[in-house]
Amino acid sequence: MFRAAVRLSVSGVRSLTRSQPRCQALLASRCYSHGMQETDEEFDARWVTYFNKQDIDAWELRKGMNTLIGYDLVPEPKILEAALRACRRLNDLASAIRILEAVKDKAGPHKEIYPYLIQELKPTLDELGISTPEELGIDKV
Repeated sequence: MFRAAVRLSVSGVRSLTRSQPRCQALLASRCYSHGMQETDEEFDARWVTYFNKQDIDAWELRKGMNTLIGYDLVPEPKILEAALRACRRLNDLASAIRILEAVKDKAGPHKEIYPYLIQELKPTLDELGISTPEELGIDKV
């Protein structure tokens, strides 16, 4: 008798727990942006404006460069010029050289991109007194 009562009570408890609605996971929904796409000129202007801020600090400079290098592109010379000028305003030669190294690495197997960028940036580099990694000899390390 006791065994039958326990069996009925256990099966009764199971049925109660099964009949209760379980916590349902929310269905994932994707929100796609159907807004306007940013043009190349707008992208360049946004980054030039970012690096031309007069009150930019070293953290913002590094964050901006990390974000920019994270994109699937090699930055245009005008963006790099603005970033190098921000380095000069901050008196941060190490960041300027690191930017040039990052751009060289970003160019990857396309050997014609980095010399083109250096050619375009040469007047700015000379004006700001920034040497390239090749001129410093640190590209061979």
